[in-house]
Amino acid sequence: MMALRRLFRTTALKLSLLYLVVFGGLTAFLLGYISYNTTALLSRTQESSISAEIASLTEDYRRGGIRRLVETVLQRSRWPSASLYMVTDFSGRTVVGNVADLPMTVFANSDGTPQPVIYRRLEGDGARDYTAMVQVFQLPGGFRLLVGRDVSEREEFGLVIRDSVRLAIIVIALTGLASWIFVGRRVLKRVEGVAETSRRIVSGDLSRRLDVVGSGDEFDNLAGSLNGMLDRIEQLMVGLKEVSDNVAHDLKTPLTRLRTRLETVLRTARSDADYRAAIETSVEEADALIRTFDALLRIARVEAGSAGEVASDLDAAVVLADVGELYEPVVEDAGGRLELDVEGPLPVHANRALLSQALANLIDNAIKYALPDPETETVRADAPPPRIRIVGRRTGALVHLSVVDEGPGVPEQDRERATQRFVRLDASRSRQGSGLGLSLVAAVARYSGGSFRLADAGPGLAAVIQLPAADEHRPDEKKQGEDQHVS
Repeated sequence: MMALRRLFRTTALKLSLLYLVVFGGLTAFLLGYISYNTTALLSRTQESSISAEIASLTEDYRRGGIRRLVETVLQRSRWPSASLYMVTDFSGRTVVGNVADLPMTVFANSDGTPQPVIYRRLEGDGARDYTAMVQVFQLPGGFRLLVGRDVSEREEFGLVIRDSVRLAIIVIALTGLASWIFVGRRVLKRVEGVAETSRRIVSGDLSRRLDVVGSGDEFDNLAGSLNGMLDRIEQLMVGLKEVSDNVAHDLKTPLTRLRTRLETVLRTARSDADYRAAIETSVEEADALIRTFDALLRIARVEAGSAGEVASDLDAAVVLADVGELYEPVVEDAGGRLELDVEGPLPVHANRALLSQALANLIDNAIKYALPDPETETVRADAPPPRIRIVGRRTGALVHLSVVDEGPGVPEQDRERATQRFVRLDASRSRQGSGLGLSLVAAVARYSGGSFRLADAGPGLAAVIQLPAADEHRPDEKKQGEDQHVS
């Protein structure tokens, strides 16, 4: 009973019943309309034929009297047709005709008005009653002329139409039932699959996905869209878990160090200078923590698409030139040389501030890890300064923005891991940093519809931001803008 109730509550059954009623009513209306108009046409044709015959017979009577009229009626009565003829005298006696039994009340109305009548034939089945439409016309001399047409064929046609309506309704009902059984079961199966997958996901299994059968129908399109949404939700949830774990792990150490330093100062400080030095060091630690949290918040906003920054069409070659001009003295102060190698224009659809921030992070990383540290490394006086190159190229529908250094690089097996939050490779643990720079770059690249990867520069490392070209990425919007400009 529960399954039956659930079946009758399904949309498939309701739609099937609705279609059945609509198509059944439409079929009945069409057949009824055809029957009504056909019957009306036959009636008009019969009345016109009867009127024409009365006019013809009246003309015969006018020209040849009753004798000629009787001869014409006898002749026409022998023709195989559904016509009725009768001539009576002034006393009501039949002079000539092909009708066996006819109520005399029919002749009371002799003004030519069509009227139905029940009659019996002289030939054939004389005991059977037939229906006819007749007209009675008064002739000079007291004679009356009756001409009619049998309407049995018209009634049989109506019966055929009624039988057709019943048959059509039965066929439509059976077809609707069969289609509901086929379509309803298929739809119910897909809907049950969606409901079951949703229950699994709600219970915590974020790896579950909706089935895509490959039919290309609406359910497949819906499943594909929902699967994409679930992939994104799973990525965000995994990222949130990783951020929580990394925050708990990586920020615990500086917070513990800060607390230990303050406790030590409270126990051992002897002068205002000691307190001042401890406070300054603690402020630096707090600033580093704040910068870390700001970076985390910015990455989260960018990945969620709510960074508050509006993307627009811009030339990435100009952005590369501006960033290169800004960082050239910084690189020179760090003992390196910055080179700009850009082949423009490089049209992209991105946010200028976020793209500049991502490029700045890549240059900061190159300065930090590719240039020698004068405090810990010995630099030959005659050695050329190591280069950091800013490269911009377009390849087909893609724009490549790269920062290439000549440093030790990153092992291939660690390149993907290096773009994750708080990941710092063993070789860089001695350098200051939070391990969020490359994560922000990857988030900005995804936000702009592109990707980010680390590659071997032989020697050195190439950090490549790959974005779709604006004229390839948004052709419809470009064309619309051109149309508006023309108008």
